[in-house]
Amino acid sequence: MKNKKKIILVGFGGHASSCVDIIEDSNKFKIEGFIGTKSEIGKSKFGYKVIGTDKDLKKIFKRIKLASICFGQIKNYKKKKLYFSKLKKIGYSLPVIKSQSAYVSKNSKIKNGTLIFHGAIINAGVKIGENCIINSKSLIEHDVSIGNNCHISTGAIINGNCDISDNTFIGSGTIIKNGISISKNSFVKMKSRIIHDQ
Repeated sequence: MKNKKKIILVGFGGHASSCVDIIEDSNKFKIEGFIGTKSEIGKSKFGYKVIGTDKDLKKIFKRIKLASICFGQIKNYKKKKLYFSKLKKIGYSLPVIKSQSAYVSKNSKIKNGTLIFHGAIINAGVKIGENCIINSKSLIEHDVSIGNNCHISTGAIINGNCDISDNTFIGSGTIIKNGISISKNSFVKMKSRIIHDQ
């Protein structure tokens, strides 16, 4: 694809590896490098170097207008939420990025900064908020609502008409019964079976 848009990736941990993969797979963006810690500067992942720290974000914005947050969340959503706000305040746009192997219904709505990984399925009527991770092989069924800053882990199944509130983590292999509501800031451990509201 010609005229790929330049993007900076914030975070240099394990989750960043998967992020690089879907960003390359989307074929829409040109990765310019990572934002990491001071000790990580100069290190590289798949040919992309850490080119700065938080302190360099304003300077880098002069030439790169897009960013993607490339660290996950398990028990603490606050770091991811903080960085989303920080990047938006500087002026960065955080695009929705999805793997070409993911299925996303044209009748779904997905907000800025959300990443959709390999093999995920997002069906009709789904609404997903800002700054979410919809991880590999997860299934989001019809008319599900997912709030901001949520992480839906690998292989999770969220059946139809569920409501997942802001800042929630859903562990790998979890199955959530049709019509269930999960409250804000919830942590649902791996392989849970959710049949009542939480």
